[in-house]
Amino acid sequence: MILDPFEKIVANLPYGDGFKFVDHILEMDDEHVIGVYRFRESEYFYKHHFIDQPITPGVILIECMAQIGLACLGTYLMDDKKNGLQFVFTENHIVFHHSVKPETAVIVSAKKEYFRFGKLKCLVQMIDEHEQKIAEGWVSGMIIKSEEEK
Repeated sequence: MILDPFEKIVANLPYGDGFKFVDHILEMDDEHVIGVYRFRESEYFYKHHFIDQPITPGVILIECMAQIGLACLGTYLMDDKKNGLQFVFTENHIVFHHSVKPETAVIVSAKKEYFRFGKLKCLVQMIDEHEQKIAEGWVSGMIIKSEEEK
């Protein structure tokens, strides 16, 4: 099976199935990325986060924005220079406007603010499938060598 470049990036993210919050990349270029993730009712955190009225934890929403905005876009920007390098999340400032319930699809858009000296900073926004703004702000991360390459 031949994967398109965006599918290949998602397939090679360094996260297990229980912690990968990217289903598809809709668009990506040197300046931006748009990706989608559906928070399934079976996610492990719903059982314990607001019992009987589950909502997605804010840290998970930030992780979703970072995986799409930093890990996916950063991998794309590194292109063939990757060789043992990966992006790690370093900081953020996110403002939440609404919560996300199970079985909600979210769309994350990230616009590169800068990528230099191994650091990527993106302005991010998350909306739901009804175009309601969930969160917005910025995330940043940096390139590190993987443990195998050190």
